[in-house]
Amino acid sequence: MNSPGSIETRYSWVIAGATLTMLALAAGGPMTVVIGLVPIAETLGSGRSLPSLATSLAYFGTGIGGVLCGLLAGRFGQRFVAMMGGVAIFVGLALASLAEPWSLLLGIGVGVGLFGNGALFPPMMAYVSLWFDKRRGTALALVSSGQYIAGFVWPSVFERSIAIFGWQRTMLVYGVFASAVIVATAALLLRPPPVQPSGPGTLRVVPGAKVLGMSPNMALALIAGASFLCCIPMAMPAAHLVAFCGDLGIASSRGAAMLSVLLLAAFLSRQFWGWLSDKLGGLWTVWLGGLAQTIGMMGFLVTQDEAGLFFAAAAYGLGFAGLVPAYVLAVRELFPAVEVTWRVPALLLCSLSGMAFGAWLAGVIYDGVGFYAAAWWVGIAFNVAQLALVGALIARMRRAPTG
Repeated sequence: MNSPGSIETRYSWVIAGATLTMLALAAGGPMTVVIGLVPIAETLGSGRSLPSLATSLAYFGTGIGGVLCGLLAGRFGQRFVAMMGGVAIFVGLALASLAEPWSLLLGIGVGVGLFGNGALFPPMMAYVSLWFDKRRGTALALVSSGQYIAGFVWPSVFERSIAIFGWQRTMLVYGVFASAVIVATAALLLRPPPVQPSGPGTLRVVPGAKVLGMSPNMALALIAGASFLCCIPMAMPAAHLVAFCGDLGIASSRGAAMLSVLLLAAFLSRQFWGWLSDKLGGLWTVWLGGLAQTIGMMGFLVTQDEAGLFFAAAAYGLGFAGLVPAYVLAVRELFPAVEVTWRVPALLLCSLSGMAFGAWLAGVIYDGVGFYAAAWWVGIAFNVAQLALVGALIARMRRAPTG
């Protein structure tokens, strides 16, 4: 049953659960390369740069593919696009398992990234937003946690499978499994949402009207720019925490445990941030999440002992977790539903690009100065810029709440 005046039903949560499952499986595709980096490099004889490049291509491909597949979803429906994504993950992993440099890059970058995760993560976030109105933020926080679930489940599974069966067979078997579940789930459960693409958004109800007192595309560009700025520091500790611990004389196993604590805290707190975003709205949640992330980054500067870093990792995970779904919610609130299928993927392209840039930038800064504190300070500077930009957008929203 749905509440009076609400589009939400019990089936809305079935859609959310199905999406969570598909995203957790899709996110496992790139992890086969992350966990198998060393044996892949040994098999190909190319050093670690080649499999690392394949992983980067997967994330960039997800962002670019999200825009392309979002347009396809608007034309052919999300069920078709999601099924295509499931097939692409199998084809990509099967191609990568041929153990040639070109097949690895093409399979992971194009199959798993561009047409695999690109057809699932950004378009499905937009799709889920069309099933909710009262608890949209909570639903977006839940389904976007699929990546965290993948981070909990698949590394240990892949590590054992690669050790026993090898990375090629692991990729092939996982491709068959993930594809079968994703395609079946999409075919059986996905259906047109109750809010059709011609429906209005929450605040901008007239097509062509200004958003936050400016042109719609300018408003989206500023929101996406803010997401790029905050995703740069978001990626820094996640990508370099284990190496940072090694520099401090802390065992890599303890560094990996810290990363797990970070991801667990992020998963748990994301549900809180989703609830809060339903109360405050997307932009306010983005600003508060950015402030919490800034404070969390400072934690890595004030402590260098193991216990302190465990606490800092947990605090950082609690802070940054709600940012990405809150950005999606802000776009969904400010723009009409007809534009969701391309505006949300365009936003997430900037977010994913910021994460890719941040992980790379922290390594470049470390190579230049020899310690990570400089990278943390640069990340904090990007976060402060994000807070200023989002604060300006909130001020405009308060002056012209109806666009």
